[in-house]
Amino acid sequence: MNKKNCVIILVLSITSFLNNACLETFEPGTETFEDILVVQATLTNEMKQQEVILTRSFRFEDDMPNFESQATVTVSASNGNTYSFSEVLPGTYTSDIAFAAQANTEYQLNIQTTDGSSYNSRPVTLPAVSKIDAIRPQRTTNSNGVEGMALLVDSFDPTGSSQYYRYEFEETYKIIAPSWTPLDLEVASFEPPAVNFVVREKEERICYGTGKESSIILESTVDRAEDRIEGFPVRFISSDNFIISHRYSILVKQYVHSINAFTFYETLRDLLQSESLFSDNQPGFINGNITSIAGEDEKVAGFFDIASVDKKRVFFNYVDFYPGEAIPPYATACVTFAPELIDPGLGTPLLDAIVDGNVRYFSENKNPGPDEGPYLMVSRICGDCTVLGSNIVPDFWEE
Repeated sequence: MNKKNCVIILVLSITSFLNNACLETFEPGTETFEDILVVQATLTNEMKQQEVILTRSFRFEDDMPNFESQATVTVSASNGNTYSFSEVLPGTYTSDIAFAAQANTEYQLNIQTTDGSSYNSRPVTLPAVSKIDAIRPQRTTNSNGVEGMALLVDSFDPTGSSQYYRYEFEETYKIIAPSWTPLDLEVASFEPPAVNFVVREKEERICYGTGKESSIILESTVDRAEDRIEGFPVRFISSDNFIISHRYSILVKQYVHSINAFTFYETLRDLLQSESLFSDNQPGFINGNITSIAGEDEKVAGFFDIASVDKKRVFFNYVDFYPGEAIPPYATACVTFAPELIDPGLGTPLLDAIVDGNVRYFSENKNPGPDEGPYLMVSRICGDCTVLGSNIVPDFWEE
C-alpha cells in the first residue's frame, strides 16, 4: 500500500473515534487499500463499565469507518481476574461488570475477530493518580491578540510520579433565545387564509448546549523541577463567542498516562497538526502496543492503555468577568420580517412558513409596509432555543 495513503487512512480511522477530531476537507481517492484493525481502549481507575472500540481502516471515499462487530473481547489481569466485554453498539464493547483498574496490577487486552484472527496487547499498569487542584476561569488575551476567557488547570503530584498528562473536556452553556415571546402562531385555515395565537407550552426560551473537545491536549512535567501543572490553558473562548453570553460550565478530565501511551498520543497529535499531513513527507506506520498473535507482520492500529483520571467542574457567568459590557452576538443575526398572508404570485407565504416550522412569532406589525403581512416573524433559531440545545436542565447544573 502507498505509505502516504496508509498513514492518512490510519490516522483518520483512529481520530474518527477520538471525539470526532476534525481535519481540513480533503477529497482524494484511494489508490490501494490495506484492511487493518483499529483499536481504541483506555481503561481507567473509575468504577464503571469500561469500553473498547473496534473498527477497520477505511477508504477516503467512505463516510465512516467499518465497525468490527461480533468480536470476542476480554481483559485479563495479573491478579487472576478476567473481564469479558459485550458489544452494545456496532464496534463498541463494554465490560459486563463495572470495575476500576487497580495499582500494582498488569492488564492485557485480548481480541478475537469473527475471521478467527487473534490479537493481544502488551501488559500495562495503572500510572500514578494526580488530582486536579483547580480549574480557573480568567479573562485574558491569547498569543494571537484575541481577547477571551481562558480555562486554566492547576495540578500537583508531590511524589513526582505522574508527569505525562492528557486532557479532555465537555462544556455546557446556557442559551437564551433573544427573540422569544410567550405567544406563537398556528394555521387556522388556508381557505380563507387565517392564523390563531397560541401560548407556547414547550420551553423554548432557555436551553443548554454542549460540546466536547476534538483535539489531543497533552502536557508533560518531565523537564520541570516539580510534577506541577500550573495555569495550563485547556480551553480558550473568544469574547465574541455566544456560548459564554450567560452562564458557562466546563468539566475537565485529567488523565495520567504511561510514557509509551503519551508518546503514541503525541505522535498522533503532531501528525494531525502537521501542515504536511497530505504531503509525500510522511512518517511510517504509527506503532501501538497491540499485535497479531499470528505474527508481527500484520499491522494493528491503536493503543491499549490504563490511565488514572481525575475530573473537576467549574461555572462562571459572563457578567462576572465583563461587568457592564454587552454580551457577545447570538449564534446568528436575528432580524424580523413580515410574510404576507396572501401573495398573488407566491400563494400564502406566512402560512407556508408556519407549517414548515422555520419561523416563530415575534410581534404584531403595527405599521406594515408594501408587500408586508400583519405579523413580524423571526427565524426559528432566534425564537426557539431548542435549535441549538436541549430544554432539559442538566442534573449537574448550578445557578
